[in-house]
Amino acid sequence: MPPLLRRCRIPLPKTFSSGPCMRTSIVTTRLSGAAFLALILAASSVTPASAAPAVPECSMSVTLADWGENSTGDIDVAAGESCQIPIGIRGTVTDSSISQKPAYGKLKKINASTFEYRAKAKYKGSDTFAIKATGQGPKASGTSVITVHATIK
Repeated sequence: MPPLLRRCRIPLPKTFSSGPCMRTSIVTTRLSGAAFLALILAASSVTPASAAPAVPECSMSVTLADWGENSTGDIDVAAGESCQIPIGIRGTVTDSSISQKPAYGKLKKINASTFEYRAKAKYKGSDTFAIKATGQGPKASGTSVITVHATIK
């Protein structure tokens, strides 16, 4: 017997009501592994551990050049908050790294085309950092440095 039914000490009739188990009808069907897990979680009122809330994309003002040319951008972020910075140059990012760390926050690489900036808590002012990215686009390929000026409010 499945563990859920064994714990409730019930046979497999069409309907049952026993102890901590609520009155339920049993339906036999074939479910995929994911559907079965979802059904069990819903029936037992257990919710899976959720991932951290998604970090929003930075509101960024930038004029992006083509691959092989440098760019500069500006973002606004609240003290202690974070936002994601996607590399928006057209084409494919093949590699990226932090070329200048921020002085008043933290910058971390999420993947080759996305970084996350977190402003220092209780700090208000400006911060600057740079991301070096290599890629290939429809018109050019090469390495670009994107310098970002952050205004922390």
